[in-house]
Amino acid sequence: MAQYKVALVAYDADEVPQWVVEQINGVDIELAICQSANEDEALQCARGADLVWIFGGSKVISDRALRALEACRVILRSGSGTDNIPVGTATQLGIIVANTPEAAAVAVAEHAFGLLLAVVRQIPLQDRAIRGGTWDRNRGQPTGPLEGQTLGLVGFGHIARLLARMATGFDLRTIACDPYIEETVFTRHGVEPASFDQVLSESDFLSIHTPLVKSTHHLIGERALKLMKPTAILINTSRGGVIDELALARALASGQIAAAGLDVMEQQPPDPANPLLQLDNVVLTPHIAAFSDRFWHDYWTHSIRTIIECARTGRPLWTVNPEVTPRLGS
Repeated sequence: MAQYKVALVAYDADEVPQWVVEQINGVDIELAICQSANEDEALQCARGADLVWIFGGSKVISDRALRALEACRVILRSGSGTDNIPVGTATQLGIIVANTPEAAAVAVAEHAFGLLLAVVRQIPLQDRAIRGGTWDRNRGQPTGPLEGQTLGLVGFGHIARLLARMATGFDLRTIACDPYIEETVFTRHGVEPASFDQVLSESDFLSIHTPLVKSTHHLIGERALKLMKPTAILINTSRGGVIDELALARALASGQIAAAGLDVMEQQPPDPANPLLQLDNVVLTPHIAAFSDRFWHDYWTHSIRTIIECARTGRPLWTVNPEVTPRLGS
């Protein structure tokens, strides 16, 4: 059998650690590495590869690239989001799209809860006031408590399930919607399954955990925001494009909903004129939810596991397009 070939065509790190190369080569997998600045460089590196590997938000794999990668059987995107990969085209071509959702799930869930607490307890607002010379305990008082309120989850993958588990420690009722998850999965995690509209209307805190695909673009828009409580808090650690930011800014400015905590935005970094940047009832972080002291180690480790599993069985640990009919190997 021919040696399994892997091409890492784009990575976010400064360099690929030597231990990563050694672990992959140690199981008789051929690894090519290049930091591709564009699609043509990625194609040059990846021709003949069984598995093409990218990190983060790199956009060097397009429809054209996929059609040119005739040997490719798997596209691996380290991390969870795959909005920078044409998954539909890959599925048509028989290419499995894999990711590593476990790599940062705990960190993202913790960050989502951190944003929620920061908004509820008015921590950033109070910090800014004190640094500006204002000590006023009547300004921007915290809301809550969390106990007995309802946390709603849109999407119920790994991160959302971890967040639901964290919520039990605060005695929150948790409801969730996800059209791709069986009802028994919700109940097994102590979460009430609900419709999308029910999650919107019943949640005191709404956390978004859906991938960005055509059907979820601006999912949280004017209609969805109108269904939410005026006291509701919106948290997003998924993708900025899931929210219509202009509609959200209007809803926050008018009191249609109470506040938001956002780790992601449609344009990153945001336009300085973005109205969300002018609102005190918004807490923002620069797409860092996945980051932790273990970030790089976990990303590399879970990626290596996935690559070895693909070489051994032809199937990754996690498949984004499970409906795909895989290409036959050579």
